[in-house]
Amino acid sequence: MGSFSMWHWLIVLVIVLLLFGRGKIPELMGDVAKGIKSFKQGMADEDKTEQSAKTVDHKAEDNK
Repeated sequence: MGSFSMWHWLIVLVIVLLLFGRGKIPELMGDVAKGIKSFKQGMADEDKTEQSAKTVDHKAEDNK
């Protein structure tokens, strides 16, 4: 009773295709992929900023 049969998944798939259309689903997936790529790039930029800040702090301490 707790699991879905193959017919349930088929009906859900048909409803999703009717709501979004065939062309809309790949567009949505492309947008999700762009968001993930942007997030990863932002995380990499943040790591670079932290590393450069640490090296600047070390240089400042050496001059004192």
